[in-house]
Amino acid sequence: MTTTVVRPARKVLADCVRAATAAPSLHNSQPWRFRIDGPAIDVFAEPGRRLQVIDPLGREQLMSVGAAVFTLRLAIRQAGYRTESALFPEPGVPDLVARVVVSHPAAANPAVEALYAAIPHRHTNRWPFAQTAVPADALEHLADAARREGATLAVAGPTARNAILGLAQEAERRLHELPGYRAELARWTGDAVRYDGVPAQVAGPWDALESMPVRDFGATLPRRTASFEPYPTLLTLATHGDRPADWVRAGQALQRALLTATWLDLATTPISQPVEIPAVREVLAGPYAQLVLRVGYGRRAPGSSPRRPVSDVLDPAH
Repeated sequence: MTTTVVRPARKVLADCVRAATAAPSLHNSQPWRFRIDGPAIDVFAEPGRRLQVIDPLGREQLMSVGAAVFTLRLAIRQAGYRTESALFPEPGVPDLVARVVVSHPAAANPAVEALYAAIPHRHTNRWPFAQTAVPADALEHLADAARREGATLAVAGPTARNAILGLAQEAERRLHELPGYRAELARWTGDAVRYDGVPAQVAGPWDALESMPVRDFGATLPRRTASFEPYPTLLTLATHGDRPADWVRAGQALQRALLTATWLDLATTPISQPVEIPAVREVLAGPYAQLVLRVGYGRRAPGSSPRRPVSDVLDPAH
């Protein structure tokens, strides 16, 4: 007897794409596009949305797309189906980053439900955190989340933490010296009516002591100053390789860790400046450092970053 597998309707998959658009991305550039073809969803990188100055190789863009891929997989799993995924499935189409194929039905479990419920609540928090230590078991949960996606997430001890803060300051200085850096910031920040970029309400304050590596949007947005926690909890996300597929995996690991943190009521701030300057990135710990993540307990960040409508990112049916 032949068993017929019932695939989800296109509307169900379109709803999963909508969930995927809530993934984090560099400067909220949302550099992705989706195409539904039967039980498969192709995820593309949009070259025009790559930040050319700070991301010339497209590493951070592929991490952003990877975060969307993980969120898409999670949404499909919540909808009651398992998935099979392939990275760069067609070598002749380099912008085709991943193909996620719906396979057999499978009821969502509590872990899936918890992560899925965290999607709309995950936001980058650029505000000061409480001077409260993050429990070791919570940090282990985050490390385990990264391991499940093929990456490592290591807690920086006091010496490493101070070194990372110093490297971030040096990276910030060098970034401001790059030709076109300020213009690129201006393109992706501001309060004009739009569906992407970083609005003023989520940019956060500037550290009064200038020690916390919060992205300086000061050239384009008015910002107040605030006192940040003196001993932040920093984690380094790293992979064992440094090729495009590794960058996508790093993005998937980052999003799983961010959603896990959200479920644990932890605030998070991805810090990318230290990995945007090659000479600084080489000094960071880990096989290949991809990002620094700040975690802690903080007040709810005001507002949220806008999102492109699904009609802008999902190719029409064909």
